[in-house]
Amino acid sequence: MSQFFYIHPDNPQPRLIGQVLEILQRGGVVIYPTDSGYSLGCMFNNKQAIERIVAIRKLPENHNFTLLCADLSEISHYAKVDNSRYRLLKNNTPGAYTFILPATKELPRRLTVSKRKTIGIRIPDNKIALALLQALKQPLLSCSLMLPNIENTALADPEEIRDLLEKQVDLIIHGGVLGTTPTTVVDLSGDDIQIIRHGRGDIAHFI
Repeated sequence: MSQFFYIHPDNPQPRLIGQVLEILQRGGVVIYPTDSGYSLGCMFNNKQAIERIVAIRKLPENHNFTLLCADLSEISHYAKVDNSRYRLLKNNTPGAYTFILPATKELPRRLTVSKRKTIGIRIPDNKIALALLQALKQPLLSCSLMLPNIENTALADPEEIRDLLEKQVDLIIHGGVLGTTPTTVVDLSGDDIQIIRHGRGDIAHFI
C-alpha cells in the first residue's frame, strides 16, 4: 500500500519533500505532479525501480526515457547540446516540453534507445517537482502517467490515481487536480527539429 502525501502546490513543505527523497533513495517509485499532469518517477540508476515503471506503463523496449532536471546546468552531464540547441532549451524551459537529445556516456545503457543513443530531457514548471529535484541534487527518471488503456491522456486526479495504483507504487503526492495533456516532445537529436508529439507546450517556437 502506497503512502499519500498532501503537498502544497505553491509552498511545498520541506519536511514532506525530505520524506519523498528518502523513499526515492530507498528505491521507491513515486507519482508526483508536473506542469503537464502527473508522472511516475524513480532514481535513474535504480534498475529495479525502472523495471516497475516499465511494468506499470507496459512500455516497449525502445521507449525513450526522460530525465527530469532542476535546471540547464545539469543537462550537459547527460545530454550533448550544441550552442543553437542550448539557446532553444534556454528559451523554452522550464515548461511543458520534453527534448530528445543525444545521450552522453554518463547514462546507464538501459536508459538510451539502443540504436540512436538518445535521452529525453525535461525541466518542469511546477514548484513541487522543482523542490524535489533541488533536494535530490540529480535528475529523476520520469514518465508521464498514461496507462496502457488511456492513450495520450495523463491521469489528473490524485484520488483516482490512488484507486488505480496505490498497490503498485510507494508514494502518491497530491498536488491538486491537474490537466490531462502531456508534454510536447521535440526531437533535437538530428540536423532538423522534429515535433514527435504535440502536447501542452506551444510548438510555435520550433516550426
